This record gives sequence, structure tokens and C-alpha cells, in this order.
Amino acid sequence: IVVKSQILAGGRGLGTFKSGLKGGVHIVKAEEAESLAAKMLNQVLVTKQTGPQGKVVGKVYLCEKMSLVNEMYFAITLDRKTAGPLIIACAEGGTSIEDLAEKFPDKIVKVPVDVFKGITDEDAAKVVDGLAPKTADRQSSIEQIKKLYELFCKTDCTMLEINPLAETADKKLVAADAKLNFDDNAAFRQKEIFALRDTTQEDPREVAAAKADLNYIGLDGEIGCMVNGAGLAMATMDIIKLHGGTPANFLDVGGSASEGQVVEAFKILTSDDRVKAILVNIFGGIMKCDVIASGIVNAAKQVDLKVPVVVRLEGTNVDQGKRILKESGMTLITAEDLDDAAEKAVKASVK
Repeated sequence: IVVKSQILAGGRGLGTFKSGLKGGVHIVKAEEAESLAAKMLNQVLVTKQTGPQGKVVGKVYLCEKMSLVNEMYFAITLDRKTAGPLIIACAEGGTSIEDLAEKFPDKIVKVPVDVFKGITDEDAAKVVDGLAPKTADRQSSIEQIKKLYELFCKTDCTMLEINPLAETADKKLVAADAKLNFDDNAAFRQKEIFALRDTTQEDPREVAAAKADLNYIGLDGEIGCMVNGAGLAMATMDIIKLHGGTPANFLDVGGSASEGQVVEAFKILTSDDRVKAILVNIFGGIMKCDVIASGIVNAAKQVDLKVPVVVRLEGTNVDQGKRILKESGMTLITAEDLDDAAEKAVKASVK
């Protein structure tokens, strides 16, 4: 039996548990499975994809040990260059596909698929030739590749990776291990798939932000950012780096955030122990500065603010916004422009 740690990260087989146990995937006799699973469950597994903090193993997967005669690599992902799906195939599969791609890029076959026409027999044949199966029937392999592409489209995948795609002793092509990512925007029509979502494997900050309908991505820096508009959020992060700081997150409150969402955004920022300062950068258009200001004041009442807050407001209702902040009695650092705000936030974070 194969005992696999179920975490949302690759490289499990070569990973190490913080308890000292080597490997997140083991092949054992059936009677040994229970004791091994007990050593894995509720333990932290560190792989090259988890970062040094690792991930807690909440589930293990028991599966049949297959008799494989050949291992290959197969993936479908979205390619910016061709603006469509790209199939990646390699005749050599296994745990070290990244190393193989780096050392021998010629062994990797890439087949772009026209998203409007769909996969053709010719496309599938190129993929099968790249995989170079030793025993599996060529025509049935072509059909299997087409079905995998159909699965990729039908379930709104952003990535489908099978490693290894293997040949068995009885000449069958099987997905011996697989990883699939799905487009969050398709959750409304992929309810069955998204019902399987395990939020314990995700960044708790991102889970809380999703519930509040905020666009949030957690990072490792010390300056928490609350900005409206993705472009301005990216620019804010860049200018923080320019002044020698590092952003703790990407947070776009959008153009129509409510006061309640602003409060939730502040709660998420202040719950991060790494945050040493918060930079609020709002350019009011659809998003009004007074709504943001009221949200900041109410958040401060609900959350024990222990870090300095730098605020830069500009645009719609900016005077009302500044007045609300001034009359609140809060200790805030105000800034005139983005450059000034970033400089003050970096200085505040190192005090």
C-alpha cells in the first residue's frame, strides 16, 4: 500500500517532517499502514514548495501500489505567450521533473492548443510522440490525451499535472499521481469541486479576506498595505520596496468597498504578527475617501492598534475623509503623496 500525506504542495516524497520522519510518501505492507499514518497525521511536513514553515498533514491517502514499467510527465497549463492552454510532455517522469527541465530542456515537449478549435488529433499525436510510451497502444493514448484536455476545459482548470503518467505491466496508461488547480472565478459552476476545498491548508489571512470579498494575497514583509485598485496596489508595493521596505500583502479593497469591508481589511492586517506598520493608500474615484476614513476609525475601535498607520488620501470626498480622521483623535501619520507615504511607512516599520 502507498501512504501519501495530503497537503496542498508538491515534493511530498522528498519532504521531511519536523518530527524527523523522512518522506511524505511511503510504500509499506498493509499491516504497517496504520502505524505509519499515525506518525504522519497532525505533523508538519516541509517540502521545497511549502517553505520552511511547512504544512500540517490533516489527511493521508491510502492507495494501491501499482506495477509500473515506465514513468512519464504530462501537464496542461495556461500560457500567456500563446494566450491559451499549453500541453507539456516529457518521456521521463518522476519527482525531479524541475531538475530535468533545467538540465535538459530539449526533453520537454510543448504543444499549444487553439482554445477556439480545441485539441486536434495532430496535437494529441505530438504529445504522445513526446511522451514516447513503450507499451501502451498509440491510438488509445491519443484518445486519453484528448480526454484529459476535455477534463481540463470542462472543470475550469488552470493547471492539470500528472506526474507520473505511467504505463502498467498490462500495457495501460494510468495517472499514477496528479495535481489540479481550479479557477476561483468558476466556483459558481464547479460547486462539487469547490465543496472539497480544505481551508486548513490555506493562508488563514486569505481565507478571511475571501469571506469579506476582498482581493488579498499574503506576503512575507513587514508593511501592511490597504489600497483601492489593483494597479495602485502594485505600484504601492513597488514603491515600498524602492524605499527599502517589504510589503506584507497585496490588498485591493476595490472601488465599491463598504465600511464593514474596510473594518475587516484592517482586522486581517493587524492579525499578522509580522506587520510593523500599515500603509493606507486611497485614490478616491468610485471609492470615497470618507468611507475609507470611517472604516479606519471604526476598525481602530474594534482592533487594538499596536502599529503605526500611515494614511494617504486623495480624490472624492478627500476633505471629509481627512476631517473624520482628524476628529477621531487617532494617532495617524498623514502623507501628501505616494512617495511620501511609502517613505514614512518604511521609517515607521523600523522604529
